[in-house]
Amino acid sequence: MKIGVIGDTHGSESWIEKASRMLEGCDMILHTGDNFRDSIIIHRMSGVDVVAVKGNCDHDDVEEEIVFEAGGKRIMLCHGHAYGVKFGMRSLKTRAMVEKADIVVFGHTHVALCETEDGTLFFNPGSAARPRMGDMHTIGFLEIQNEAINAIITVI
Repeated sequence: MKIGVIGDTHGSESWIEKASRMLEGCDMILHTGDNFRDSIIIHRMSGVDVVAVKGNCDHDDVEEEIVFEAGGKRIMLCHGHAYGVKFGMRSLKTRAMVEKADIVVFGHTHVALCETEDGTLFFNPGSAARPRMGDMHTIGFLEIQNEAINAIITVI
């Protein structure tokens, strides 16, 4: 199973279009919020179903966190602001343990991250539209095959 991961798109149509082309062919796409409505555009452009949450800049009446199964793994999707991820990962890691998540996908920091702790993969695709810590606009991919998870950050 190949899962595309994008977030913090903030309504930037040119970057959304570039990213959507790269996300074509995925089995599903996850959007980490900040601009939730961009997930609808991404679906339309890529033709791939998108699971999305709202971020701190969104006002849509949608979920802030979703936990679901895909590819035999338990995935927790959130924006990250509710867990203070700009100031550390402690709260997010605690929540991941409670949810028994194999993979936690989040955004908010606009900085790509891929690290595993205690068997849980914490994955932030960075920002497709407004990167911090440099000028690399990024998205991510999670490839789940059998028990293995391959996580990739890609520059747009």
